Amino acid sequence: MKLTPLDIQQQQFRMRFRGFDAREVDTFLEHMADAFELLQRENNRLGEEIKRLQMENQAYREREDSFKRAMLNSQKVLEQMKQNARKAAELVVAEAEVKAEKILSRAQNRLSQLHEDIAELRRQRSQIEVQIRSVIEGHAKLLDIGKEEARIMEEEDSKLKLFKQSEPAVDNYGKN
Repeated sequence: MKLTPLDIQQQQFRMRFRGFDAREVDTFLEHMADAFELLQRENNRLGEEIKRLQMENQAYREREDSFKRAMLNSQKVLEQMKQNARKAAELVVAEAEVKAEKILSRAQNRLSQLHEDIAELRRQRSQIEVQIRSVIEGHAKLLDIGKEEARIMEEEDSKLKLFKQSEPAVDNYGKN
């Protein structure tokens, strides 16, 4: 049975011989009704506060669920981004390796060409050295021949000088 403050105030008791003082009972009942009314108001207020808090709690739970879903979605997106980044990095590395192989191949071809060019230049150098040596030897022979001719001419000149020096004496003998 649910009691209200009005029920308490209107409660009537039967009177008996040597019963309670009716005024005291009425005063007590009025105090009880006032206290009960305060308790009932507090109870109603607390009940509404509980309902409000339950609704607020439900809203927080819904938000929490939304945040959890958002976090899971974010994690999935992050994982997908990581996978995409890994794939992109692998692709970049593969392309770099292909380019490096091409560069290395070109460098090896160039190195081979340079070795061939060096060998050709050495062969040409040897030919030029032989040609220069033969020119130098030819000039040396010409110089030797020139020296020999110069020596012979000097000898002839010296003979002529001697002969010329001796010739005036012959002239002197021929005229005498």
